Amino acid sequence: MYIIVEGKNDRSRLRRLLTPDISILCTFGTLNSVKLESLRKQVKNEEVYLFMDNDNSGKKIRGILRDAFPDAIHIYTRRGYAGVEGTPDEYLIAQLEKAGLEEFIIYPPLLPEL
Repeated sequence: MYIIVEGKNDRSRLRRLLTPDISILCTFGTLNSVKLESLRKQVKNEEVYLFMDNDNSGKKIRGILRDAFPDAIHIYTRRGYAGVEGTPDEYLIAQLEKAGLEEFIIYPPLLPEL
């Protein structure tokens, strides 16, 4: 199972919230045919999730990846957040749950009541 994100900061942000069962791959910005082919080879026929920033660059990358992985499940961050890396954990967790990834989420410990 794979989640494809744009950059390494997005990856490290999600890595803290997900078990190692999910591989997180990066596009590192622009996609060319070599990078796209590399992603395809890594993913093979496994389940793929696309989690891009909600900006022009993210939408462009999502469009290219949508064509490359037509069966991918799309995860979205809210407009106004500074990309995946700038999205609060609570919102990231809610989006991961919405995508059906509950069993792979590492939930933060609950704070004791005061």
